[in-house]
Formats: sequence, structure tokens, C-alpha cells
Amino acid sequence: MAQIDNDNQLLRETLGKNRCDVIATTAMTSKNYYAVHFPVESVIASIAAGNATTAAGSAIANLQTTIPAGVTIFLNVTAITLTSGVALCYYEDII
Repeated sequence: MAQIDNDNQLLRETLGKNRCDVIATTAMTSKNYYAVHFPVESVIASIAAGNATTAAGSAIANLQTTIPAGVTIFLNVTAITLTSGVALCYYEDII
């Protein structure tokens, strides 16, 4: 993920103009997502994020839970698997 994005890059991300994977229960690995949106209630079985810290009280495993419909997670997600539900996973890179 770029340290500083220009206005055009930020606008494209806000509008969802980059590539997007629409996933259900297939494991997604070796990815470069900047955001994951859940249009319906979903259950995260596993998730990995390059920018999630492991300081005291912080663990990415805390997201292995039921996510309500309409929630968007903004993280550099590198892998995600759902037990149920649907997720729209937005890539950081532009085609």
C-alpha cells in the first residue's frame, strides 16, 4: 500500500473503481486488498492483514467473528476465509 496516495487514487478507491473479488466461502490468499465490505451478515473464519499490529490487546484474530451487514473493514488484507456470507474485497493495485 502506498504511504501517501494522491487525490485521484483516493477518489478511485472511494468509488470502488479498482478490481474487486466477490467471495463467499472460498479461501482467498496472497491478496492485496485495501478494504473488505460485507453486504450481508458474514462470519470470518480467518483473516490476515499486513498492517494489523500485535501489540498488547491487539490481535487480528479478534476479527474472526460474525460481521453485521453493511460493515467495511479498512485494512491491508492479505488473506481471508468466510464460513458464511459474502464479501466484496477491493484491491489496492490499479489495472
